[in-house]
Amino acid sequence: MAFDFLNKEHTVAKPGFNRWLVPPAALAIHLCIGMAYGFSVFWLPLSKALGVTAPIACGADVGFFAQVFSSSCDWKISMLGWMYTMFFVLLGISAALWGGWLEHAGPRKAGVVAAICWCGGLLISALGVKTHQIWLMWLGSGVIGGVGLGLGYISPVSTLIKWFPDRRGMATGMAIMGFGGGALVGTPLADALMKKFATPTSVGVWETFVVMAVIYFVFMMAGAFGYRVPPSGWKPAGWTPPVAKSSATMITQNHVHVSKVWGIPQFWLVWLVLCLNVSAGIGVIGIASPMLQEVFGGKLLGVDIGFNDLSVDQKTAIAALAAGFTGLISLFNIGGRFAWASCSDFFGRKMTYAIFFVLGFVLYVSLPWSAKAGNIPLFVGAVCIILSMYGGGFATVPAYLADLFGTQMVGAIHGRLLTAWATAGILGPVVVNYMREYQLSLGMPKSQVYNTTMYILAGMLVLGLICNLLIRPVAAKHFMTPEELAREKQLAHEKSAADAAATAGSGDMSQIGSGGNPAVIGLAWAAVGIPLVWGITLVLQKSAVLFR
Repeated sequence: MAFDFLNKEHTVAKPGFNRWLVPPAALAIHLCIGMAYGFSVFWLPLSKALGVTAPIACGADVGFFAQVFSSSCDWKISMLGWMYTMFFVLLGISAALWGGWLEHAGPRKAGVVAAICWCGGLLISALGVKTHQIWLMWLGSGVIGGVGLGLGYISPVSTLIKWFPDRRGMATGMAIMGFGGGALVGTPLADALMKKFATPTSVGVWETFVVMAVIYFVFMMAGAFGYRVPPSGWKPAGWTPPVAKSSATMITQNHVHVSKVWGIPQFWLVWLVLCLNVSAGIGVIGIASPMLQEVFGGKLLGVDIGFNDLSVDQKTAIAALAAGFTGLISLFNIGGRFAWASCSDFFGRKMTYAIFFVLGFVLYVSLPWSAKAGNIPLFVGAVCIILSMYGGGFATVPAYLADLFGTQMVGAIHGRLLTAWATAGILGPVVVNYMREYQLSLGMPKSQVYNTTMYILAGMLVLGLICNLLIRPVAAKHFMTPEELAREKQLAHEKSAADAAATAGSGDMSQIGSGGNPAVIGLAWAAVGIPLVWGITLVLQKSAVLFR
């Protein structure tokens, strides 16, 4: 067959392959699809794609569906914003639908399909911008790209956990850190490209989509072909699997089939844990910039006046401060993914989430107090830590699932769990935005409209803590029997460590996962590390205004 090289059995690692080549492969894909977080950089230029200097408004008699197919008036930002919703709803749905297929097909094939969908979606979106048909953008990046997001997001999870059974949290944290960092790299890149391609007749967006599609395709394909899976039964040299001694660790050596997780209470408890943690965090992300400006107003400039009393120039100045604040919390979101997930290898997943909920409750409740006291550093610090735990929740949950349900189908199970993310993406912003509008309608000052919201989000964390405390080891009846496990390994085209070593002409299985050319490993990490450091540096420069 022409594409046999994509099959899972052809990606089994041989002696001399170093397991530290897998994380940069995962990062290459996650840094590309993570641009979904930064897509709002296109909204303002696209809102004047026809007018270029100013939007061409649709007539009052032009309805929503007429605007969808119109090529004579510009799109509203509210119409463009549907893309963001499609991204994360389709991510959750596609991950849930095709997670089981991924376990059998392997990460390489899933990575290639993700690259085709994500980058192909960008090209379709470019056509939509060129012809001014927003439905092509929704179809391209929203639907097809959303499928690529789901497959790309979960493609490395199972593989990384199997390569790093001794550091599950750290391994998944490295990859999922890339998804959070995608916007840090993609947003300044997109901004630079739009400025380069902008002309008196074009805002430069469709050209930017084409260039980014090509760049992302190269990186994602390199990541997909960099994937290798460990042979069945492989483990790091000198490492002994831990024995679950209490309900706090809950690390099983057995495996649950993905088809059974819907009926297991622990799955739904973890689902609620993730949903509630993400709902609270994503609610803060959505209002971070306006909240800082409206809560502190002139105090950000050393002037004791409210937001509504600021001059236009003063509002421009604090908007720059708020932009720096947004960049700063994005860094904590990214750093938290690696730091908290790595800490979970020592604390245990259940304890790590308990820290999220207890510490998060204290920090959410403290925000109204620090706002009333006018303590800007305390307020900013609390939000930064909150966002680190938001990111940490994403990165820690794959290892939590592996502990509870085993590693055989953890990628597929993680895919189904991501429906909690899709739910939280609706729940969190709805709670925050509607509470804000409701309290404004009651005449409450803008500096106080967020207080009740913070208490509601803190209440969500209390519910999340209760769900987390209720999680116990999975009952033995839910695990696959040895015969069922053998059948699943056969369907997944798994090869034993002995067979992999024999195929390569070596009987030493300890050579699998270590060794290799240090220069190749260094180049792989540089390929993903340099863009990430570049993005982080730009954000630090932008957020420096907070400390002047």
